[in-house]
Amino acid sequence: MPDTSFLHWPFFEDRHRAYAEKLKAWAGAHLAHVDHHDVDAACRTLVTKLGDAGFLMHTAPGEGDAEKIDVRTLALSREILARHSGLADFVFAMQGLGAGPISLFGTPAQRAAWLPKTRAGKVIAAFALTEAASGSDVANITTSARRDGDSYAIDGEKCWISNGGIAGLYVVFARTGEAPGARGLSAFIVAGDNPGLSITERIDVIAPHPLARLTFKNCRVSADALIGKAGDGFKIAMATLDVFRTTVGAAALGFARRALDETLKRAATRNLFGAPLGDLQMVQGHLADMALDIDAAALLVYRAAWTKDKGAARVTREAAMAKLYATEAAQRVIDTAVQIHGGDGVRSGHPVETLYREIRALRIYEGASDVQKIIIARAVLASVES
Repeated sequence: MPDTSFLHWPFFEDRHRAYAEKLKAWAGAHLAHVDHHDVDAACRTLVTKLGDAGFLMHTAPGEGDAEKIDVRTLALSREILARHSGLADFVFAMQGLGAGPISLFGTPAQRAAWLPKTRAGKVIAAFALTEAASGSDVANITTSARRDGDSYAIDGEKCWISNGGIAGLYVVFARTGEAPGARGLSAFIVAGDNPGLSITERIDVIAPHPLARLTFKNCRVSADALIGKAGDGFKIAMATLDVFRTTVGAAALGFARRALDETLKRAATRNLFGAPLGDLQMVQGHLADMALDIDAAALLVYRAAWTKDKGAARVTREAAMAKLYATEAAQRVIDTAVQIHGGDGVRSGHPVETLYREIRALRIYEGASDVQKIIIARAVLASVES
């Protein structure tokens, strides 16, 4: 029986507990057999299913909703979905991250044009920030957007873009030159069928999902495709990541919980030296370490989510701590699960083998672990200097 005692922590309200039960029941009924052989088709199907079931409405506030994203709901969603299917978690997360800049900073017209479609699963969203030479160094972006009358012309390349090739909506960050470095970036809405946008490479990774390199060549967008003001791009990107970076930790938490559940079953049913595996003190020590890592990660993840939901303008430090610890801890938990499963742990298609491939990228994307350490260190140093 999966541990749900954390839902009674003071971070949550009754609506979160009810939502978690609803999503858990849906995931159990719909995600048991997700076919990963054609990831494009699988993602399209999952977006439609999540949209039809109403879960994608939580990825972006719409008409009549409170004018903010509830990070605790996002985090619970990712934890539950990741426990059942890494691809379902990916689909949910990217709908939120891709639409996030519009939800947080878009004009009423931009929100009305796009958010009903992403919330319903009718349009797949993508967040086009990363470049081959910039990675976590967002200020080093070279893709440019040149103002030309009542439009902008975008030129350059983006790499490692999730949903690249299947998205109908890309939020693209480009240099508009208002100032050097981070202060000269802007964010634009680019439709997936824009003739100036091409998919120049599809990228295969160890845990398959749609990933691509994008090329922009005289990609024309109207001036009203600009999100916020010219030069606001870095602020928009960081504010969006501030919300969704915490949820990366939540996804890692979901993977770790599944790994512990599989390992507890293994320890109870596998006999070694005439007794259940779980009777061995060494195995008990491993199980204790796994449970400790999971609870510590959960506390950091839901502290960051609660802090943001309670009105904090920025949760950069809290989100970095949650993302760093939860992803690193999940890697340890899953590696231990593979070890305790022995040969089965590396058998292709086994749940812990799948988890082993799924977890690795989370320590890299939306700010690699080493970058999170720098962010945390700067935050604590700033508190001393002030």
